[in-house]
Amino acid sequence: MTHWTLDQQFTYRDQTVRYRVFGDGPPIVLIHGTPFSSWVWHRVAPYLAHDRKVHVYDLLGYGQSEKREGEDVSLGVQNGLLAALLEHWGLDAPDVVAHDFGGATALRAHLIDGCDYRSLTLIDPVAVAPWGSPFVRHVREHAAAFAGLPAYIHEAVVNAYIRGAVARTLTDDELAPYVTPWLGDVGQPAFYRQIAQMDQRYTDEVETRYPQIRCRTQILWGEDDQWIPIERGRHLASVIPDARFLPVQNAGHLMQEDAPEAIVAAVLRWLD
Repeated sequence: MTHWTLDQQFTYRDQTVRYRVFGDGPPIVLIHGTPFSSWVWHRVAPYLAHDRKVHVYDLLGYGQSEKREGEDVSLGVQNGLLAALLEHWGLDAPDVVAHDFGGATALRAHLIDGCDYRSLTLIDPVAVAPWGSPFVRHVREHAAAFAGLPAYIHEAVVNAYIRGAVARTLTDDELAPYVTPWLGDVGQPAFYRQIAQMDQRYTDEVETRYPQIRCRTQILWGEDDQWIPIERGRHLASVIPDARFLPVQNAGHLMQEDAPEAIVAAVLRWLD
């Protein structure tokens, strides 16, 4: 894919969510995390689409979805959106692959909203307390001040933040699609808005319920993840019934850029 356009839209709580469905076969849903967008799947989704009908979307307040002042973009709303999208797509029990906040979203939709999955693949998910980097904690305390940063300083901050999620060195061209949605008069306040609304209580609400997960689950974790230590992943795997845990060498938090082939191989093996 040379372009990544989410050509369809869905209205949830009077807010526009952009999505795309492509490929043919049994359904699979890919859920991104923060501060990313569905673009994280651009090196993964085309391979899955050979044998699967792929569903991708941008979370509320992210990527190509609507961003506006006063918007609720917290984990407390994202699981409801996922449940509504699954109903809109007519999916009763799809395979789900979820990264970072997308992992928390998938887990909350499963355990709170009753969404069923045929299987669940979690990639470096936000799921086990404590979470939140020093940068995130600082921004949460001073979100208004950060939202008013000069544009060039803000862009440098976002560049550095996202580069820290990848073990290898991204080129400027590779980095641009991750940074661009967070720039400008709309994107800059949206970036700090989603950080300001990060709250561990949304994972605390479901963490004790992980032994109740009702589907086959595998967990992939980058051995070089600087955002969430791999020990959190091993703990998560220990509390989910029969979960499979796969550490991935030479991969950071954004495994989709460091080792997309590991994701494709693990998912296709898991689905088969």
